Amino acid sequence: MYDKHFLLDDKSAIDYIRHKSDFFGADEKLVCKEIGDGNINYVFKIIGKNKSIVLKQADVLLRSSKRPLDINRIYIESEVLKIQSSYSKSVPEIYFYDDIMHVIAMEDISSYKNMRLELLNGKIFPDFANQITDFLVDTLVPTTDLIMKSEEKKKDVQKFINIEMCDISEDLVFTEPYYDYKNRNVILEKNRDFVQKNIYDNERLHFKVAIMRNNFMNNAQALIHGDLHTGSIFINEGGIKIIDPEFAFYGPMAYDIGNVIGNLYFAMYYNEIVSNNKQMYEYLQRTIYNIIVFIKKKMEKKLKSLIQLPIYNDEFIRNYVDRTISDSLRYAGTEMIRRVVGDSKVLEITSVKDVDKRVDLERSILNRALMLIC
Repeated sequence: MYDKHFLLDDKSAIDYIRHKSDFFGADEKLVCKEIGDGNINYVFKIIGKNKSIVLKQADVLLRSSKRPLDINRIYIESEVLKIQSSYSKSVPEIYFYDDIMHVIAMEDISSYKNMRLELLNGKIFPDFANQITDFLVDTLVPTTDLIMKSEEKKKDVQKFINIEMCDISEDLVFTEPYYDYKNRNVILEKNRDFVQKNIYDNERLHFKVAIMRNNFMNNAQALIHGDLHTGSIFINEGGIKIIDPEFAFYGPMAYDIGNVIGNLYFAMYYNEIVSNNKQMYEYLQRTIYNIIVFIKKKMEKKLKSLIQLPIYNDEFIRNYVDRTISDSLRYAGTEMIRRVVGDSKVLEITSVKDVDKRVDLERSILNRALMLIC
């Protein structure tokens, strides 16, 4: 049994966990709910008398489009979560990984809520900037060449070559928003001229984005999450949990940092233009500022505490961190552009039914992105 991959459902997921684990009692009544809301994988929550577990399963086809996709992505995700958990408590605990059924069994984090939705509902989390920068610095810095042994790092780079998932990012983030060669971009009619002038025909922007694209593809700096937006961050008053690192590979640290910042800008402008919530707007503006300040302070401190090679002196460390921050702001810009122009939108944009407000929202996001990149 379970010697060949097949897709689980609500019933077979219960049979599977009983067979694979003694997490639940043998006679314990179990209930299963399919809770996946993404377009790639399947997620099952199995609930017992006093505890629950989550199973995440990959298939050879994308859940949404049924397009083929390398199933090895779920193995990469499980390995990344294990590595991150050795540095941070802000990831779910992994109980086991099944390389035949391509299933990760992990901690149920239902006590944490999707941060994107929480921000849309006007929830303020005063310590988030501190929490997310702890996670970023604690998981990124130790996986750089400055800290890891050279041989170990090179083996890890090879292990985490995530070809198909990186190809998706290279296309959707750094190519199609500027060159719609697949005709998949989705642009409001009232914003077509604005996008044509400021995005499609903007050679200065293309030059800057080409640099960031090249950096993304060739700078194997650290083991990054690769898709760190507010929908991958779950939060409550006590802390955060980071999920879904299936796009992970060895890339530029600034990409993860920038994705967090870019997604906070979506919420910030939503509260300024759509919900007119001044308190939330000011909170998000302050949070973005604090993330930048905290990254600089914490990353410099972390590097100084872990680096052993004297040639990496204080001046080098300051330059290294400053460059990471400036690149982070540019990657925030690329994230903002691709979510407005490309076909993979965010709820802060798609939930706006008033067309005029959405036009203003999108233009504000794009103008900020242009400032960050150029």
